[in-house]
Amino acid sequence: QRLGATQAEIQEKIHDRLKQMEELKHAVDALKNSAQRALQECEKLFSDMMRSIERMQQEMAKLISSNKRAALNNAEGHMERLSNEIDDLKRRDNEITQLSRTEDHIHFIQSYHMLIAQTEAEELPSVTVNPYFTFGPVTKAVSEMKQHMNEFSNDELVKVATTVNKMTFCQLDEPKKRKSIKGEEAVVFKEAAMYKSVPVQEPQYREEFMRYACQLTLDSNTAYRQLYLSRGNRKATLKRDPQNYGNSSARFDSLPQVLCKEPLFGGTYYWEVDWSGEGAAIGVTYKGIKRIGYGDSCRIGYNRKSWSLFCSDSSYSARHNKEQIDVKAPYSSRIGVFLDHNGGTLAFYAVGDTMSLIHRFNASFAEAVYPGFWVWYESAITIVQE
Repeated sequence: QRLGATQAEIQEKIHDRLKQMEELKHAVDALKNSAQRALQECEKLFSDMMRSIERMQQEMAKLISSNKRAALNNAEGHMERLSNEIDDLKRRDNEITQLSRTEDHIHFIQSYHMLIAQTEAEELPSVTVNPYFTFGPVTKAVSEMKQHMNEFSNDELVKVATTVNKMTFCQLDEPKKRKSIKGEEAVVFKEAAMYKSVPVQEPQYREEFMRYACQLTLDSNTAYRQLYLSRGNRKATLKRDPQNYGNSSARFDSLPQVLCKEPLFGGTYYWEVDWSGEGAAIGVTYKGIKRIGYGDSCRIGYNRKSWSLFCSDSSYSARHNKEQIDVKAPYSSRIGVFLDHNGGTLAFYAVGDTMSLIHRFNASFAEAVYPGFWVWYESAITIVQE
């Protein structure tokens, strides 16, 4: 009887798995169709935008040409009028010369009064030329338009990439019959499947963590151009306007990220970070993380070279490579980061009278790591120095 019940349970699991496989196949087909539609629609939208820009270029060319033509016609009209006035004045000058030589006194008197009256009654308008007239303001306006479009498109692309990267297509859910676990137990349980467990001795109280405190500074040569660094390069805030940074191959050119100058290797370290605003990510990365583009290879926590904890006012999520773990833990505006480089431990804590573990990564660090940050709009991070 027990064997039959076991077989029935197995068959039920087979049926459930077949059903899930069928659903996943349908979802994959829908995903492919959705991706293809998105590609086609995006291609059409970008083509429409390019045509709009081309129309703007044509309208601008028409505007310049029409104003040029109007100015030239105006100048030619003035030149023609001036030429006629010159001819008329020359004719009068010639008449006066001939009149001065005539011996007919009656003719002289009649002609003289007529010329004098005509000359005194006539006031010729003067033509004033603007020496500063130029089409330079048009070029300046188009240049500013280009700058605004570049900034806007970069901002929007970051938003789109962030939204898309947050989307989860499918994931493994824990069996319902298992006991629900949260907090530190959930961290240990989930990480067991991701990383090889390495026992470490971590402090329990803040004063114990502070024994390993290290001094960190943000590296302006790596900072995204719209990240504003202050407080001795310990605070980073995402601004709308780009900062006046020099050229650097180490700079993140498309993502609002910045690294610290100090490499951490072969020891135990601890630092604290205050964060505020819509959201920020705190983590570490190898030096070799890519700096150009929007892809996962550039994003701290989205590749094999980096680890991060994303913080918002409602949740946390730990990220490494293709894995993302949502963690339920109390909100904290100050995050403590504990790194045991030799032992392969990277842990994030909510700082307070009692240190509350948010998440722990267990990994084998192959080289030095650099503390790094991702900062969203209206948000900021500050490295705490005490």
